[in-house]
Amino acid sequence: MRHFYKFLILGAFCLYFAPGHSEEIIACGDDKVFIIDNTASTGDNPNIVWQWSVPEATDLPKIYQKHLIPFDECKPVANNTQLLLTSSGGGVVLLDKAKKKSLFYAYAPMAHSAECLPNGRIAVALSTHTQGNSIEIYDVDKPEIVLFKDSLYSGHGVVWMPNYKRLFALGFDELRSYSLKDWDSNDPQLKLEKKWTLPSEEGHDMVKISDHELLITVHESTYVFSIKEESFSEFEPLKGIHDVKSVNYNPKTKRLIYTKAETSWWTDHIYCKNPDKVFTFPEIKLYKVRVYSE
Repeated sequence: MRHFYKFLILGAFCLYFAPGHSEEIIACGDDKVFIIDNTASTGDNPNIVWQWSVPEATDLPKIYQKHLIPFDECKPVANNTQLLLTSSGGGVVLLDKAKKKSLFYAYAPMAHSAECLPNGRIAVALSTHTQGNSIEIYDVDKPEIVLFKDSLYSGHGVVWMPNYKRLFALGFDELRSYSLKDWDSNDPQLKLEKKWTLPSEEGHDMVKISDHELLITVHESTYVFSIKEESFSEFEPLKGIHDVKSVNYNPKTKRLIYTKAETSWWTDHIYCKNPDKVFTFPEIKLYKVRVYSE
C-alpha cells in the first residue's frame, strides 16, 4: 500500500467539487492544461483560474517534452493536488499542481489513458504502440521500466474499480477486466478475467459513474455497463448523439459534461448539461472529459 493513498485518480476535463472551491473544469489539449471556474464562466468568457503548458516543464529534458504533445487526458490525483497526464505523442507525466513540477514521467507511445493501481503502479492504455497496441504497467519509482504488458487493440480507457479489485480496460470492440497478481513483488501481473463485446465498435472513452457501473462511449452511441449484471444499456441523455469522444455524468446531480468529434478526433467545445452551457476554445484541440466530486 506504499503509494496507493497518494493517488486518487479521477479526471481529464474534470468537473470537481472541493471544500472552499467553486465548481471547476480541468481541460487539456495540445500542449496546455488549464482550469476554469464553471460557475463564474460563460461559453464566451471562460474564467481560467489555473494553467500550465509543456514549455514550463523545464525539469524534463527537451526530448521528453515533445512527447507530451498533444495531451489526451488529465486526471486529478491526491485530492486534486496532482495531475496525471497522458499524451498521444507518447508521454505520461505526474504533475504537482502547486509547484508545477513533474513527479513521474514515462515514454509510452500513443498513450490515451492512465490509472493508478495499488502499491504505486500506474496502468497506461496505448492505442498504437511501436510493438503493437497494448496496456502497460509502470512503477512510480521506476518510470524507465515496463513491468507488465498485454496486447489490447486500440486501448482508449482504463479504470480501477476498488469494490471489485479489478482494472477495466476499453479496446476497439471489447471491454476487459483484469485482477492483480503478485502485486507486492517486482514482477506484478494483470490476470485477464473476462471479456465482453461492445454493442458497437470504436470504443473511445470509459469512466466510473458508480461503484458498480461504467460509462462507455463508442462511435455510434454511449452505453452504461453494469458490472453486476454484465450488461450494456444505452445512455439516454446522449441518445442520438454520435461520435462522443469523452463523457462524464453525475447520477446525483444529473450533471453531464462531454466532448464530441468535430475535426477528426478533436474538438474546440466542451458541452455541459444541467445547466446547459458550451465552452469554446478555438485555439486548442480538446479530447477527453472527466467529472470528479468529493
